[in-house]
Amino acid sequence: MAMTEDMEEFKDFGLEDREIAERFILPSGAQDCDLSFANLCSWHFLTGSSYAIVEGMLVVRFAHARWGHVYFLPLGEGGQREAEAVRKTLAALKETAARQGERLCLRGETEEIERHRGEWGLADFQCTEERDLADYIYRRQDLAELKGKHYQAKRNHVNKFRREYDFEYKELEKSDIEDCLAFEASWCQRHQFEEDENIRNEREAMRHAFAHWEALGLRGGVIRVAGEVAAFTFGAPIGRNTFGVHFEKADIHVDGSYSAINQFFAASLPEEFLHVNREEDLGIPGLRQAKLSYNPEKVLMKTEAVSPSV
Repeated sequence: MAMTEDMEEFKDFGLEDREIAERFILPSGAQDCDLSFANLCSWHFLTGSSYAIVEGMLVVRFAHARWGHVYFLPLGEGGQREAEAVRKTLAALKETAARQGERLCLRGETEEIERHRGEWGLADFQCTEERDLADYIYRRQDLAELKGKHYQAKRNHVNKFRREYDFEYKELEKSDIEDCLAFEASWCQRHQFEEDENIRNEREAMRHAFAHWEALGLRGGVIRVAGEVAAFTFGAPIGRNTFGVHFEKADIHVDGSYSAINQFFAASLPEEFLHVNREEDLGIPGLRQAKLSYNPEKVLMKTEAVSPSV
């Protein structure tokens, strides 16, 4: 199956590709934060995100330190995954990987890969689950309302914040971006994160997102206390009913600011978003504990499936 006949060359994701990406991804019910168009573009400098249309299916590809490339499970137009189309697509990708001297490495949700390994021709692929890259998925209504005993501590934090501070919460607009960037720089300095590689990468992605706010379809919220930024957050849709929270920063010296920005923003999202993806914990113990403390609806496990040979 020659690439020149059946496959477009892989193209780096750019702002102009939003329509084609969302035509395949949004209807699919996808919840993986990596498939947010905003993330595909903003993190391109690190992931080398690109795409091609193979057998009429969208294939998203990232650069991979070990395997050369990792390919996300293909999506048909309208988000469909018909078994025969997937098999043909994966066969074409395996040939493409082989021409590059690589084994075919696929990434997808663990449950879906395990359920379809036989019919998709993945029976002999080596599968490895990546716990540190698992996404935390929450019911938007839970985050917005904080009802029940499981959220008592979070309610207390937000109520204390409301009592103790003269604050304003508003939708994050382009006019707020300069102040948010200044706040983030101060936040990094205060936490001595200037040399942290993960934080530097996050800052570069954030700056790209702010620079292309409207083109990426972003929305966010900002809290000001006594007129100064105390917290901000923003993100973008992943699937039609899942919103991805891609960035969140708050001043730990403003008690309850993290809990407040989380609740206020969730409450501001349209009701069409039934779920909120607050992304992975990267294996950081404190971050994992914080994400679990919000009682996720599920922890979205992801698997890398690698072909046995080139």
